[in-house]
Amino acid sequence: MLENKKSLDDMVPSEIVRSLDEYIVGQEEAKRTIAIAIRNRVRRKKLPEGIRDEVTPKNILMIGPTGVGKTEIARRIAKLANAPFIKVEATKYTEVGYVGRDVESMVRDLMAASIAMVREEMAAQRHDEVEHRVEERLLDLLLPAIEATKGSEDVSVGETREKFRSMLRSGVFNEKEVEIPVDAKARFGFEVMGSSGNMEDLQNALSNIGSMFSSSGRKTRKVTIRRAKEIIEEEELEKVIDPDKAVDEAKIRAEEMGIIFIDEIDKVASHNSTSNSDVSREGVQRDILPIVEGSKVSTKWGVIDTTNILFIAAGAFSMSKPSDLIPELQGRFPLRVELHDLTADEFYRILTEPQNAITKQYKALLSTEGVTVDFKDEALREIARIASDVNQTNDNIGARRLYTVMEKLLEELAFSADEISGQTVEITEGYVKERLKDIAEDQDLSKYIL
Repeated sequence: MLENKKSLDDMVPSEIVRSLDEYIVGQEEAKRTIAIAIRNRVRRKKLPEGIRDEVTPKNILMIGPTGVGKTEIARRIAKLANAPFIKVEATKYTEVGYVGRDVESMVRDLMAASIAMVREEMAAQRHDEVEHRVEERLLDLLLPAIEATKGSEDVSVGETREKFRSMLRSGVFNEKEVEIPVDAKARFGFEVMGSSGNMEDLQNALSNIGSMFSSSGRKTRKVTIRRAKEIIEEEELEKVIDPDKAVDEAKIRAEEMGIIFIDEIDKVASHNSTSNSDVSREGVQRDILPIVEGSKVSTKWGVIDTTNILFIAAGAFSMSKPSDLIPELQGRFPLRVELHDLTADEFYRILTEPQNAITKQYKALLSTEGVTVDFKDEALREIARIASDVNQTNDNIGARRLYTVMEKLLEELAFSADEISGQTVEITEGYVKERLKDIAEDQDLSKYIL
């Protein structure tokens, strides 16, 4: 989650943009537009009930090539807003020869994400209580004899338990095996209800029913303490979380603050022809339309109203244009922002500025082998220049090109890192040119393209 010091309710659009700047380089127009859209949702909550119902989210259409930050902007803003967020691809509903997913499944997925978020927060509020219960149950497994003598005045029992508690916390018992009772009926019910709805998953769950049940409805498993802790933690969380309260809160969040990001919306744009594929694309648009307009969708948690869900659609529109979408759908995305191609200067900033910059990731990875990597400024500029040049002479895949270039640059170092543990490796401009000369000189770069 973004490390903001203030609640989103207290953040003005400029502060939201600054928070996005920590992870995303450039694309100022897109950041401003989304910051305003998110701020307006906060403003809406403060309106009197009468007018509040009349104010609906202004959905956003982001237009730009792959790898320029469309998905990352939407994902980061959802984390900042602490809002339920899902990403779907429009192409899932249009694959030739494949029965695509029900379009309404995007709303069901959003509700599932909202429930997971609420449950996690509820669990965090009871963390200390759950942790204590788990620890006591693990000690009972490790010390069955002591469990049988609870209530005894024998001080040594308490001393032994505390000694084992200290050892348990230090991880001494992590790989020790113990027998743990498992409620087969509960496990079976959880697995079916937790199923994604896929028929194969359901059949797999049903095929295991014979082994799941014993005559008493319970069975014993031998697991390590590490695994036992996970199982017991799940059981204790179920006890402290009120499922009805979780569903009610999740429903409010999904309906009032939920964000659905529809990627590759350009792939369902028709091209003013009467081919079967174009008819299919238009059909998908018409299926999506009522959900974006505002409709009620049935889920296993109840009916979800999509009226106030914020929809963000994105596409490259390299083979089509936004006007190829049906007029009704165009009208439901009144805010449009165009994201531009990334330049060499922006590649340099991507390598140096974001908190999750790829250079910082590689430094951290190689530090686990005891290798210190020092990227010189001129080396980073050369990496940015090469990545930009490759994008211009081949398919433009935006910032993703940096991963291709960096992987090639550090391939040898990553392979032999264990042999130079304790050393510092300087990545200079010469180092970059030497290892990337094939990419820089070879015009047939197909083998380096993702």
